[in-house]
Amino acid sequence: MSDLRTSSTPTPPRRAKLELLVRPANNAEESFEVREIGSATAFVQSRPQRLASGSFELAEGGSRMAGQRHFILKNTTTERYLMLTEPEKFLWEQMDGRTSLQEIATAYVLRYGAFDFDVIPNLIRKLQRAQLLTLTPSSRLRQALARNRRQPVVKAIENGLTVLERINISSRNVQRVFTAMYRFGGCLLFTRAAVVVLAALALAGLAAGVKLWQEGGDIVAGFGGHAIRAILMVKLLFFFTVATHQIVHGLALVHYRRRVREFGFTFLHGFVPTFYVDVTDIFMASRRARVVTAVAGASVHLVLGSIWFIVASLSPLGSFTQAFAAASGMIQWQAFMIALYPFCFIEMDGYHVLVDVLGVPTLKQEAMAWAGALARGRAPRRFGRSEQLFALYVALSALSVAAFVAFNVMLVLHASS
Repeated sequence: MSDLRTSSTPTPPRRAKLELLVRPANNAEESFEVREIGSATAFVQSRPQRLASGSFELAEGGSRMAGQRHFILKNTTTERYLMLTEPEKFLWEQMDGRTSLQEIATAYVLRYGAFDFDVIPNLIRKLQRAQLLTLTPSSRLRQALARNRRQPVVKAIENGLTVLERINISSRNVQRVFTAMYRFGGCLLFTRAAVVVLAALALAGLAAGVKLWQEGGDIVAGFGGHAIRAILMVKLLFFFTVATHQIVHGLALVHYRRRVREFGFTFLHGFVPTFYVDVTDIFMASRRARVVTAVAGASVHLVLGSIWFIVASLSPLGSFTQAFAAASGMIQWQAFMIALYPFCFIEMDGYHVLVDVLGVPTLKQEAMAWAGALARGRAPRRFGRSEQLFALYVALSALSVAAFVAFNVMLVLHASS
């Protein structure tokens, strides 16, 4: 990755590209292939995994240089040796195949109080040369496909997803654009007046939503015989509001005098189309800045949902306009809840705020591993503070997902009654 430059520098940063060694699941020769990952997915999808414990040895060096500890990492298969600093050793220990690069970077900030954009890719290149790193598929779908890659249909699907993953429409010369948007009105989003307006809109939207709930059946009737087309239109409109969500994240970076490194469009996990903004520079700001950046983007859905609910409440009862506005408001508010609510097994803005406050960047992975061990009867007898946190996260997330599903079922039944 390129060195950090000030926001006044017109030259865009080089796109962050990581080269990782990938071991094919059905490769009997244990060989590797190099896969390059662009910054669009590097901090979201990539989950580097160190080799199994029997494949390497780690020992502390016999002396300290300039007061710094150093360690020797050996690949027992290739007889390759690497010297690691203490921060590099910390990063190496995070590469367990479950922790994403974004979470690894967060853990680094919480541990050392700063973030160097070069430290992770430089370490990965060192590990790559020593064949100490593999890359696990990011989603369960990709993991399932990798396990069944020998079947022609499965391999064709996986190849198709790989092609989609490589689709990336983006620009790295966006700092000036975001700075201009901030100066010409974007700065107003980060004032006390904006908070007051947000609260007022939320209350008005809530009141409108309660009123619409009482008229549920009549509202849905407004779609008439065009329900499928209307729902597709609602989904398409929502898709473009995701871009607004990301733009506000970028404006928050400008507000805290940090740099927007990239903005663009890609396919998350190979099949989910989405917009993204590279906000890694926020690691150089305070915790408050990171929290505000996360909340600001999600608040877009609260504002839009409230506006749609108000429009629906003012529209003629049973009209297409009312049905369309009500459906749009509901999907926006659900997006707001999913983005900010941390207990739903999804690593969205609210989850990142939670782990930042708690100082546990790998909360979900550790909690799920603990729950899995508990289900298999292998969980340790100790039930300390960490285990209590894991149990609370898993319990609240399970209950929240169940409540979310139940609410949507109830919503459908209410609308059809």
